[in-house]
Amino acid sequence: MWNRIAGLILRNRILLLVVVGLITIFMGYKAQFVEMSYQYAALLPSDDPASIQYERFQNTFGQEGNVMFFAVQDSDFYELQKFNDWIAMGDSLVALDGIDAVVSIAHTYNIKKNKKEKKFEFETIFPKKLSSQHQLDSLAAIAESLPFYHGSFINKESNTYLMAITVNAKIINSKAREPMVAKVRAITDNYTAKYNLKMRYSGLPYIRVVMAQMIKKEMNMFIILSLLITAIILFLFFRSFKVVFFSMLVVGLSVIWAVGSMVLFHYKITLLTAMLPPLLIVIGIPNSVFLINKYHGEYIRHNNKIKALQRVVSKIGNATFLTNLTTASGFATFIVTSSQILKEFGVIAALNIMAVFVLSLLLIPIIFSFLNPPDQKATQHLDNKMTVWFVGKLEKIVLNHRSLVYTITIVMVVLGAFGISKIKSTGYMVDDLPHHNVIFQDLKFFERNMEGIMPLEVMVETKKKGGILKLSTLKRLNRLNDSLKAYPEISSSVSIVEAAKFANQAYFNGKEKYYKLPSSQVKNIILSYLAKADTGNDSKLFETFVDSTQSRTRMSFRMKDIGTTRMAEMEKKILHHVDQIFPKDKYTVHVTGSSIVFFKGTKYLIKNLFLSLALAIFLIASFMAWMFSSKRMVVVALLPNLIPLIITAALMGYFGIPIKASTILVFSIAFGISVDDTIHYLAKYRQELKLTNWSIRSSVVLALRETGQSMIYTSIILFFGFSIFALSEFGGTVSLGVLVSLTLLSAMLSNLVILPSLLLTLEKLITNRSFKEPLLQIFDEEEDIDLDELKIVGSENKAEKEELLK
Repeated sequence: MWNRIAGLILRNRILLLVVVGLITIFMGYKAQFVEMSYQYAALLPSDDPASIQYERFQNTFGQEGNVMFFAVQDSDFYELQKFNDWIAMGDSLVALDGIDAVVSIAHTYNIKKNKKEKKFEFETIFPKKLSSQHQLDSLAAIAESLPFYHGSFINKESNTYLMAITVNAKIINSKAREPMVAKVRAITDNYTAKYNLKMRYSGLPYIRVVMAQMIKKEMNMFIILSLLITAIILFLFFRSFKVVFFSMLVVGLSVIWAVGSMVLFHYKITLLTAMLPPLLIVIGIPNSVFLINKYHGEYIRHNNKIKALQRVVSKIGNATFLTNLTTASGFATFIVTSSQILKEFGVIAALNIMAVFVLSLLLIPIIFSFLNPPDQKATQHLDNKMTVWFVGKLEKIVLNHRSLVYTITIVMVVLGAFGISKIKSTGYMVDDLPHHNVIFQDLKFFERNMEGIMPLEVMVETKKKGGILKLSTLKRLNRLNDSLKAYPEISSSVSIVEAAKFANQAYFNGKEKYYKLPSSQVKNIILSYLAKADTGNDSKLFETFVDSTQSRTRMSFRMKDIGTTRMAEMEKKILHHVDQIFPKDKYTVHVTGSSIVFFKGTKYLIKNLFLSLALAIFLIASFMAWMFSSKRMVVVALLPNLIPLIITAALMGYFGIPIKASTILVFSIAFGISVDDTIHYLAKYRQELKLTNWSIRSSVVLALRETGQSMIYTSIILFFGFSIFALSEFGGTVSLGVLVSLTLLSAMLSNLVILPSLLLTLEKLITNRSFKEPLLQIFDEEEDIDLDELKIVGSENKAEKEELLK
């Protein structure tokens, strides 16, 4: 089959170049329409109970997690001009397109009782502009005396003052959010610059916008770095600008195809898919290394360029296909996780890894068929003294010190098992950001001074129309609020309960001691006052906390980003309080919000990523069984690739790197790539068995010498290629880069030492008849396509034609 494919490629090289060019132009056109994702990654499937509850909550009360916070610490906050500018800043913000509301201590309301008309009047505490310091001081005293605002907008102990803006639901998940946030920053920066203050920013809309900008910046940086680093390493290996240029051309085209395919599938750029272009560059280069190494090696044997190119395809085409297939399988297993962000990553990665294989297999033979044959300088890399020396040392270890190899391996596995036992599983909403990052620092600022910003929602259903406004229900809501705010991780709630207390205080002429739930005697009077109240622009405020039937309500808490481990404990405690306070026969209570969805989503994702790893191992084992037709050989082939995973997991345990969504990705990706070396080695070993008349020792050594150099080259490229991700601002990307680099380096050593050692030790126990006669054909060194029949379409080079007919 591969002989025919080789002939097809070389006979139709002009046509194939035109086809590749047209596809690239089309993909390049599509690529210009790729967009950034501004939505928070959905980790849970839509049919998960937590997703259903969250969607039901949003359908009832609208979008949550759409509030942007900013705050200053200022002991002189209540200076006349400064406070007037703070009010003006809020007015400028609310005038922006996409901002629904602005709240702060300067934009607060007081409730006054109108005895004559028997209604409440909602009045702004502060006017648009204050005329004197005395006026400001007296109004500030009123605002700060209202318990309704305590802890929400001010922290007197630390002199922290907060402003919150509600972002329109249409803006929050669209690209219009980025310029909107830029306008917000411009307005707030003018204020802080004028008074030499530091503004702290947080809230999910702001965090997502800044992270999207960081992703876009890093994507471009990593594409440039991956091209640069792989180009430098290729030149150091091959000492040929032609090899570097055309290898870069292949992976460059694959990047265009990848970005274009995102648009075709209607996918947007996320934290994961942003890594695909540099990943394709790093993963795609080894294809060129193996193909070019084989081409140069073949040409040295017989000095026939076309014959060498034909053998490149026919002899390592199947192995290269399977190495790319196993790598693609490692990514494709993410499709089974039911997480949209991982599905998209898996689909695009798997398809484009196979695309870069096709581009390599087509373009490398075609391009080099047009070029002059390699000269002695171009093939000097085959005799690189350093790699020859290193492979020679490994050969001696394999032949003479296998007992030491097994002893060291067993010790490392034992130490690995102990390290794995120390691994912890946790995740934070912003744990991908380093602690020195301004987003992380500002988030911790809000946790210290304003009780956090992560939304936690409790939705209570009474099963009766008007049941929420019953005093017995209000008392239960109040009990739950008091129970939860006792935990330092949770703030007090904003709910109908606090509104009822505020109204009760207003009914008793603003006396602070009456900030409590109304008694049964005055509850109905207060409700009648509220029914007649004119709330002006805030008339819909009540609807955001109580539904139209008054049978459902929400309690909005804010939480600190405490991590999934602590969140699991907190959820049990919250549900315990809920069960104690609300009888199940009368109430249905759901605990939801972004905090809960993220926590459950992370747990779900980790569980499914372990399943995807198991699936990756099963799929790759199946491919290898199909290739080699030997179950025993598959077991031996998997061992050298599982040991590096054990070592990596152990390092995570020893260095305190937790298992989370971003780190568990490492294992499927690394396993899919590392097994490539095994396939190349065993494919060559199988060929050598036939040529050496079934001499296992000779075949092991010859396969080591033949593939060792390419394995070293590709492993070094992969090591440094993945290492560039350590420069990322995102912890998950850093972990991916560092851990995959270490895994692949240890996998190279494992495949160069442990694999051949096992083959020699077990010998005929595993190298049985089925392995000798595999499903895929082995080609003799002199078995070729009929060169007399090979006509390269479009060739005008007479010397080339004569060469074909030699």
